[in-house]
Amino acid sequence: MRSLKLLLPLLLSALMVDNCLAIPAFARKYDTSCLTCHTPFPRLKAYGEEYAANGFQLPDREAPRFTRETGDSSLLLMRELPFALRLQGFVSWEPQATGQSEVQSPSVLKLLSGGQIARDVSYYFYFFFSEMGSVAGLEDAFIMFNNVFRSEIDFSVGQFQVSDPLFKRELRMTLEDYMIYRAKVGSSSVNLTYDRGIMLNRGFASGTDVVLEVVNGAGIGPAEGEHGFDNDKYKNVMLRVSQDIGDVVRIGGFGYFGNEEKNDQKSRVWLAGPDLTLSADPVEVNFQYVERRDENPYFQPASSRPHDGDVKTRGLFGELVYTPNGDESSWYGTLLYNWVDSQQEDLDYNAATAHFSYMLARNLRLVGEYTYSFKTDEQPAANRISVGFVTAF
Repeated sequence: MRSLKLLLPLLLSALMVDNCLAIPAFARKYDTSCLTCHTPFPRLKAYGEEYAANGFQLPDREAPRFTRETGDSSLLLMRELPFALRLQGFVSWEPQATGQSEVQSPSVLKLLSGGQIARDVSYYFYFFFSEMGSVAGLEDAFIMFNNVFRSEIDFSVGQFQVSDPLFKRELRMTLEDYMIYRAKVGSSSVNLTYDRGIMLNRGFASGTDVVLEVVNGAGIGPAEGEHGFDNDKYKNVMLRVSQDIGDVVRIGGFGYFGNEEKNDQKSRVWLAGPDLTLSADPVEVNFQYVERRDENPYFQPASSRPHDGDVKTRGLFGELVYTPNGDESSWYGTLLYNWVDSQQEDLDYNAATAHFSYMLARNLRLVGEYTYSFKTDEQPAANRISVGFVTAF
């Protein structure tokens, strides 16, 4: 109890979420509130999603004053290069695991930038000056071509999260992650977080969205040699289709298929699953299920593999977000449940999270979070209490 009493006065020093695509530089550009796109930040509402999908431009508000007059109609230069900073920190206590509390502030300090390069061509990136005390470098970093050849197809190339067309990890409210997206089996480099590749997406008037990704399947580690971002000859493919049903329901499904090669041994991998969103103020419910198979994730020769070399993994998360007064809410609540079950037992995970946010300002959110991890064959039961802040400016 003494440790808890020490934590409570520090409610003003924690943060629970990652980065978001809309940044304060956009609010400065248009002289508008963060509320225009977020409810609250980093969660995007429909208008914010449309803004991001349109290459960070508002068709009804892109005035000539936003760009410099160069006398060259083929050159578009933003009048001001947009930059923003994001700062977060938290204090956490794990009474069952270590019994210790610690201050982890700042846990993240990052530089974000995004905007137009040319007509219907935009960029976005963020750089970690500090992530848990170390320089992490670039994560999201891509160029997007909007409405390519007037086909209504958007094309992106660079670094992004494979799961972005499903649920964006960086837009979640909680410190607790979507754990099935992070799972890696054996020596495989494949999961549904960051990778390098291309993404094509097309939306239809029927409410149908189709996304195709072609990625290296190697993550975003440093290059091996001069041109060695990919570590084998294969490319992996993900196809995702979703359908809006009225203004309340979205259903979808995806399939990811690929190959990897390490130590002259090959492994096949596939992931697939459905997802669901129910959105009716003041409640939003998100659900994702993922089934995964790895044929030879330890990259062993056939002679030394188990009789059945496949490793089976499955997992899901369910999320409920409560916004009592819609856009104008001063506080928000989130419940998150994570479950992962794998033949690689150290991946097993079973946890429930309760999260509370209070908006001290539009760009300053105070948070508190409790996560209880249920006992598995590999891990004892444990819990974590965290409090803190997230701000961007």
